[in-house]
Amino acid sequence: MEKDISSQSRKPVIGISIGDFNGIGPEVIIKALGNNKMTKYFTPVIYGSAKVLSFYRKSLDLNTFNFTPITNIKDASHKKVNVMECWTEDVEITPGISNETGGKYAFIALEKATNDLKEGHLQALVTAPINKLNIQNDQFKFPGHTEYLAEKAGAKDSLMFMISDTLRVGVLTGHIPLKDVSAAITREKLEAKLKMMVASLKKDFGIQKPKIAVLGLNPHAGEEGLLGSEEVEIIKPTIDSMKEKGQIIMGPYPADGFFGKGQQHKFDAVLAMYHDQGLIPFKSLTFANGVNFTAGLPFVRTSPDHGTAYSLADKNEADESSMRTAIFAALDISNHRLDNQ
Repeated sequence: MEKDISSQSRKPVIGISIGDFNGIGPEVIIKALGNNKMTKYFTPVIYGSAKVLSFYRKSLDLNTFNFTPITNIKDASHKKVNVMECWTEDVEITPGISNETGGKYAFIALEKATNDLKEGHLQALVTAPINKLNIQNDQFKFPGHTEYLAEKAGAKDSLMFMISDTLRVGVLTGHIPLKDVSAAITREKLEAKLKMMVASLKKDFGIQKPKIAVLGLNPHAGEEGLLGSEEVEIIKPTIDSMKEKGQIIMGPYPADGFFGKGQQHKFDAVLAMYHDQGLIPFKSLTFANGVNFTAGLPFVRTSPDHGTAYSLADKNEADESSMRTAIFAALDISNHRLDNQ
């Protein structure tokens, strides 16, 4: 029986999908992997195209970045940065412009990387930013990476978990319109997300007794029902129920005062009710080093916490800090999971 690449080396194999190559994805990948010491810790495999990487390497004058092209994951070198050739045809690269081409090839790279991840050839996947509109096709009808990967994993649910060295914020409702948030908040959903967060903190971060804060939905956490009933009818009863089961979960807290008073530092993680409620403070406090982690999946997936940033594409102005942090977060979480097996 042919051995999996991951069994041939003690170093984890980490895939990195190129994202929309008309954005800053290629640049931050090149910069993040530019230090040849990175391959001492893991084996990088970039899913995309050697021609695209060569274009940006030359255009940005980042000629110290070297890689080896491969067409099969089993041929990856454990001493070099590898580029998986996900397509062979010439494609037009138009930095800074969102178009159908960028979306088409972002999906091709993501699909190939995800298949290798599911088959166990990769220990983790780091996804460079996509454009959630131009990537849409018959195989990708999702609001983003998180939902796509959850379906590919066969997972009924997942948790969008923003992480950094100093803050972890999950969201109860992810990529949905704000007008739909209230109806999406149920006791069952809240309990499921909290259980997922507790399990992830234990398995992925090595925290044996996690302390979690839950934010309210309404201003001032509803003021005992005066400004909304979700806290009284759904959020607090769910928290109380989980406390009775031995979990250390507190709240609901008014979101503005919670972060304004620095209360996040007293907890291992925070659960926000909706996307912007959690991501605005997270990005404000940790933007350069924040990471988007998808908890609750059988495999590890992280990404930088920024988008395609077309306005910065091909200008050598993009900051690779979040991409580098996303790579090392994937490595750390993979190692925690191995330790817990």
